[in-house]
Amino acid sequence: MGKGSSRRVRAFKRWMKREGIECSDALDLRDEGVEIGISVSALAHLKEGDVVARIPKLTCLTTRTTAARDIISAAAGEGEEESCLGGLAGLAVALMYERSLGERSRWAAYLELLSKEEESLPLVWRADEVEQLLAGTELEGTVKEDKGVMWKEWKESIEPTLLLQMHPLDAAAVEFDPSFFGFGDYLAARTLISSRSFQIDEYHGVGMVPLADLFNHKTGAEDVHLMTSPHKSEYNTTQENNESDTTSTSISAIHDDDMSASITVDEGEGDDSGGEGDNGDRDNSEGGDDDDSDDSGDGDSDDYGDGDGDGDDSDGDDLEMTMVKDVKLGAEVFNTYGSLGNAALLHRYGFTEPDNPYDIVNIDLELILQWSSSLFSGQHRRARLSLWKRLDYSGCVTHNSEYFEVSFNGEPEIEMLVLLYIMLLPHDAYYKMDLALATAGSSSKPMDIIFSNKSKKLCHKTGLLSEDLLLRKSLCNALLSLADMRDSLYGTNSIEDDIEALGRCCCLSDKKLYHSLMLRISERRILQKLKMYAAKETSVRKKLKRK
Repeated sequence: MGKGSSRRVRAFKRWMKREGIECSDALDLRDEGVEIGISVSALAHLKEGDVVARIPKLTCLTTRTTAARDIISAAAGEGEEESCLGGLAGLAVALMYERSLGERSRWAAYLELLSKEEESLPLVWRADEVEQLLAGTELEGTVKEDKGVMWKEWKESIEPTLLLQMHPLDAAAVEFDPSFFGFGDYLAARTLISSRSFQIDEYHGVGMVPLADLFNHKTGAEDVHLMTSPHKSEYNTTQENNESDTTSTSISAIHDDDMSASITVDEGEGDDSGGEGDNGDRDNSEGGDDDDSDDSGDGDSDDYGDGDGDGDDSDGDDLEMTMVKDVKLGAEVFNTYGSLGNAALLHRYGFTEPDNPYDIVNIDLELILQWSSSLFSGQHRRARLSLWKRLDYSGCVTHNSEYFEVSFNGEPEIEMLVLLYIMLLPHDAYYKMDLALATAGSSSKPMDIIFSNKSKKLCHKTGLLSEDLLLRKSLCNALLSLADMRDSLYGTNSIEDDIEALGRCCCLSDKKLYHSLMLRISERRILQKLKMYAAKETSVRKKLKRK
């Protein structure tokens, strides 16, 4: 279907009206087709501070409002630590259940907009696609680990036969179709949660917020923001508005638990991330003339949304979409997911951006130890690593893995440089430093021990290294070797091969290949910058020697 107001968009608009969701006439929801999805544009000049939508919390799809709340609450009520039906897994069950109801689901018109979107996320790619397309990237290991964790969750708590055994259902009260609760269905639900969910409040927890998640992402270009309405009750706002971790330094550190964006209070402080998912890969439904049909699939709304109130008054709150800057007539209205590199964007939302300034590459500690194994004995490596740790240094740690970041500009973390410096120290200098540490204990700063000559200390506050450390030829050569070793993980194709392949690739019809190539190229360019960084320092050192 071409651009414009498609059947599913019109059905969604009627559904919003019935549910009490207020959407400004100045917003144009446009169906850009299966490959692109929904976009939101301005039909009039929008000004900063304009409220363009109000969304009652009870219209959000959560574990409190879903028709499957009895299944989820029964599982949560078991009190077993191993139960996986709380939090995000519970929301996934809610999504699967509502999908199983089809047109009878209260959220049928909303879920119609989301169909097929999850296919673009690496989590649901085939194993051979992950192997071929993500080889060497920051995502390869992460996707495999995520699938393993989710397989365990599904097998232990959600697999249909187990779910029925653990939580027998009253057929008269809850309809249950096991065919909608397979592992593939669970992965699909989790991908939607990772790309679209918001932390609504303490009572509702994480949930799907219709309309708010239709705005596309643009890094550093947020036009609209979701927040709790100041006109309603101020229920526990300090607990509701915890900001999500959108500044993770490693893709492997990103879990579903911190994928969802937060909602901020009206004071304008707190989270600046959007939480809306990539809007590609949305199906256009087949069907006849929708204008003469109800098309809601709502069922009896009285059967939904009571949330087992428990005396909580937060259900009366509205969520508001508020403009945070002016947007001209005809321009697309963007939200932002925060400051995320391409690995995080592809992992969570299924797309990448060219020249993303938040891109990074990680150098694993294991790779450094592998490099050093060709130069030093095992005893040497263990002793130097031990001294580095006793000086209170460490890399980033996640999933039992330790690593160091290389920034978009090709600059390595100072912790890695110090480790390489210590690894390359002559024996006499190493023993002198070891003795100084044993003598000083915790009373002295690490830099005072590493550089006993005060004129050659590392300036820890500015991150600048002394010439003695940064300009050592052996350390620069180590960086060059590590960059080559890290780049070899991408396979036999050169970066030039990848760039040529990207030029032949269509970002719409070959989304997986296109975005995986974008990720590979962005990471490999950082490694090239790392080599330039090391070569530049070597060149500076030579000039200083000639002087």
